[in-house]
Amino acid sequence: MHGQVDRGLSEIEAQRFAQDGFVILRGLADPAMVAHMRKHTLASLDPLLGPAEFEADVNYPGAPGSRLDEGGETPRRLLHAITRDPAFRSWATSAEIGRSLTALLGGPVCLAQSHHNCIMTKHPGFSSATLWHQDIRYWSYDRPELISVWLALGDETAANGALQMIPGSHRDLLDRGRLNAELFLRPELPENQELIDSAVLVELRAGDVVLFDAQTFHAAGMNRTDGVKLSAVFTYHREDNRPIPGTRSANYPSLRVSGT
Repeated sequence: MHGQVDRGLSEIEAQRFAQDGFVILRGLADPAMVAHMRKHTLASLDPLLGPAEFEADVNYPGAPGSRLDEGGETPRRLLHAITRDPAFRSWATSAEIGRSLTALLGGPVCLAQSHHNCIMTKHPGFSSATLWHQDIRYWSYDRPELISVWLALGDETAANGALQMIPGSHRDLLDRGRLNAELFLRPELPENQELIDSAVLVELRAGDVVLFDAQTFHAAGMNRTDGVKLSAVFTYHREDNRPIPGTRSANYPSLRVSGT
């Protein structure tokens, strides 16, 4: 099964990533592969095939208060994506993905099994909103140079909770006081609201891919449609950028990506 179009990363796309902290690659993934991933994911949701993270676990706006509440068993993420079907591992560790990431990270690239490596789901009725944050807040590496690859397994719009990004925010050094206890941006601060007002909506079609820097502030809304939204998400680091021993980042070994 072919994984994606082998077109590489253009100089303009690399420049856009450096400037904005993210870049959209339209139609990167092969439609047949995307359809296979989507069909497998839907089968894993009913009945639920764990391990999974539930909306009630995160306490985000709109999430059920506990697993005992209505909607409390709504999954938010299906974990360990690369072990769920060969298509996920094949795509996530492919030479095509590797070449694009090597161009941005400047050396051999590894997939981090400890972070993301999941299928994000947003279900009608009980999906939560994700507040403005940087993924690097969760991760512990020698250097904060990580990139996430977000593959849309269906259309992503404002209505079903598409990503929003703040262009250039990966280069901002914010004072700690601009973040709350959970390291989300504090929207009540005027200087933060100015940042938030500059955000852009990342609308995607099935097979589109977003590459974004782990330091880029991003958020996502609730799913207000009648269908579930599905996205496969993987995170990468340069081979010589090691996880700090004893942290969650070192829970699982990283996998070398082909062609890097």
